[in-house]
Amino acid sequence: MKTCSINKLLFVALFVPFILFSCSDDDEITPTTSDDDDSGTTSEYTDINEWILANMDYYYFWNDEIPDDPDLTLEPSDFFESLLYTYDATSNPEGDRFSYISEDADELISSLSGETTSTGMEYRLFYVSATGNEVLAQIVYTIADSPADEAGLERGDMFTKVNGTTITDENYIDLLYYTTDMTITLAEVENSTLVELDETVSLTAATIQENPIYMDTVLEVDGQKIAYLVYNQFIPAPNNSSNTEYDDQLNEIFTEFKAAGATELIVDLRYNPGGYVTSATTMASLIGTGVSSNDLFFREEYNDGLQEEIAAYYGDSYFEENFTDLSGNIGGQISRVYFLVTGSSASSSELVINGLLPYMNVYLIGETTYGKNVGSITITDDTDGDNNWALQPIVMKAYNSLGNSDYSAGFTPDIEVSEDLELVPFGDTSDPLLGTALSAISGSSRFGNVNNEDAPRVIANSVSRKKVTFRKISAEALE
Repeated sequence: MKTCSINKLLFVALFVPFILFSCSDDDEITPTTSDDDDSGTTSEYTDINEWILANMDYYYFWNDEIPDDPDLTLEPSDFFESLLYTYDATSNPEGDRFSYISEDADELISSLSGETTSTGMEYRLFYVSATGNEVLAQIVYTIADSPADEAGLERGDMFTKVNGTTITDENYIDLLYYTTDMTITLAEVENSTLVELDETVSLTAATIQENPIYMDTVLEVDGQKIAYLVYNQFIPAPNNSSNTEYDDQLNEIFTEFKAAGATELIVDLRYNPGGYVTSATTMASLIGTGVSSNDLFFREEYNDGLQEEIAAYYGDSYFEENFTDLSGNIGGQISRVYFLVTGSSASSSELVINGLLPYMNVYLIGETTYGKNVGSITITDDTDGDNNWALQPIVMKAYNSLGNSDYSAGFTPDIEVSEDLELVPFGDTSDPLLGTALSAISGSSRFGNVNNEDAPRVIANSVSRKKVTFRKISAEALE
């Protein structure tokens, strides 16, 4: 039975740093498994489940918590779930909330690089009333050149129906996540009342590649030049690309921020669920004050067996990720950085925050972040068999240079503020999060809206479906 092994490549994904794993006949470090089934029971899933078990035994961060005699006859997704270190908010808050399995390896790998088959609209969902189960969808942004963008949909647009069916808390997954051809019925709020419009928009999902850099500009406030960046996912380059196109664009943007004389920086991560560790390292290296390739960005910890084996193979330096020396680093012109965050800000977003804390003043504005201080890898079976499953298990925990990794409950913002139901374009100074940051910088209260206790409660959003995880990419592949 073929299993997957470590293959140190040159890229990374979100939520915590991790290595990209793949299968190769030449790999040196690899889990082993027996062809003998000691359970005495076989099923059509036994071979797949043995492959899952071998890799989880080898890579899983909590491999010492895997049950001794798992049921190999279960359907693979159920079998995978049966192996996990169960999370409980009260009794086991350090348990596993993040590992998952996919039936389609190709789709998973593409999505981790920002390529998806979708309409290109990201949205959040609210209850229409305090008592019913009807749900209102509101677009938070559209991806450039996507079907939603080309149809003229914009940030703040609302809709209540898909293909004539009212959205509820029972059907929104089927209507929004698994519908490729949809006609949405628009709505708006008039005098605090939701009004359904006689206006529909038809959309057909397409394969789209998202550039994570959504907006960059320099705002001038009271004579101060403030760099502002909206960054929606940590992706180094388009899917199936071996270059660093998007990371290079980041370096160019920060070079322009420097040339413009910016002395303050606001990075908008409110919809950023994470991504590649290499891109997180790039981001942190562009921001950090006084950092260089001699300074530690973060350190990795694996399960005892894997930690020992990696150390023997690569040395202890493998576990340390230093900053990189980039021409665009703006740290010499700023003394602090403001991050705009929400509950959707996760993984690599939090990795950057945690990694910068020892080196400069970091301020958070918005809502408590997601709380992912661990990282995962993608495990696939590249043999010629019929196994197209992909595993995304947690394999490591990340610590900053001070040894801190205490944000499993998320980072609490320095100033708590939520988005209003009336969304304004990115860069608009009346935006509650951006405006609050500008007020903090300028000492003025004329921007934004801090006292928005009546902001609607989000019950779900499309960004949370981007199950990205930190994947670490090195310069050399394992020979």
